Amino acid sequence: MASEVRRIDLLGIRVSALTLRSTAQEMARVIASGERGYVATCPVYTLMQGYYCPEVKAALNGAWLVTPDGMPVVWALRLFGANEAGRVYGPDLLLAFSELSARKGYRQFYLGGAEGVAEALGQAMSDRFPGLQVAGICCPPFWEMSRDEESKMLAAANAAGADVIWIGLGSPKQDLWMARYRDRLNAPLLVGVGAAFDFLTGRVPHAPRWMQNSGLEWVFRLGAEPRRMWRRYLIYNPLFVWHLGKQWLLYRRARGARRI
Repeated sequence: MASEVRRIDLLGIRVSALTLRSTAQEMARVIASGERGYVATCPVYTLMQGYYCPEVKAALNGAWLVTPDGMPVVWALRLFGANEAGRVYGPDLLLAFSELSARKGYRQFYLGGAEGVAEALGQAMSDRFPGLQVAGICCPPFWEMSRDEESKMLAAANAAGADVIWIGLGSPKQDLWMARYRDRLNAPLLVGVGAAFDFLTGRVPHAPRWMQNSGLEWVFRLGAEPRRMWRRYLIYNPLFVWHLGKQWLLYRRARGARRI
């Protein structure tokens, strides 16, 4: 990619120091230039998946942008000097770029979610942003697809002529998916947005904005879905703090040595 976006190494993942606005601007630039890439929105859980799994790490580091999806990731970026970083939350990015797309004529494709969710999302976005062009939808099966099913899915996505394909498969599945299929898809942009499909269609409730901004969204989601979310937050959040703390101590030690 021609644009130089600052990246900060967090636990071996090169996270882009961006804001919601600058991310949308970069996405528009890629479409205009004819380049191709994929965007991974990255909360703590995704970072930790990359830290422990080499395949996920490779998928994230192969992304054109890895955006800070949660406030703890934003704070970590700022801790290492990227004071310009802001939260690039998947649902907010989808809304912001849909508004931009309605004005510029970019075509959207929605891939993911349970049966009927991608279709509901397309309708919701069309209603919210008059003039938004929805090129197509796809709800891939939860099981491993056969080669024939895989080929049909990719052919349908390519035939739609979309400018951006929004991927709502959850992390790290969507990150591995984008890394696997990027070269076989014609759309300039693939963007993984996690649970945005469910949030924006009302299937899953949003945390209040004050909880999102204060880094407490995990408390809301844990309370709403304790059986599904307990491991993500009660195990991986403390591990993130522990490993990031070790990285910070090494960083400070290295900075101190350079001053000598």
